[in-house]
Amino acid sequence: MKKIAVVDRARCVACGACRKVCPRTAITMYKGCYAEIDREKCVGCGLCAKTCPGTLIEIVERGEV
Repeated sequence: MKKIAVVDRARCVACGACRKVCPRTAITMYKGCYAEIDREKCVGCGLCAKTCPGTLIEIVERGEV
């Protein structure tokens, strides 16, 4: 099954580290508050999760979201 990144919005500080490494430009910063994942673009590669300094991004099966 395909995977997708999910951000813990309550704890994300919108540092932008994940956005910089995303090969599909699937991540934007929502009003400077938290990272938002574009479900259409995200392929669940996991680069954002590995890069997040707060480990606030999880890669899950698409059906779980």
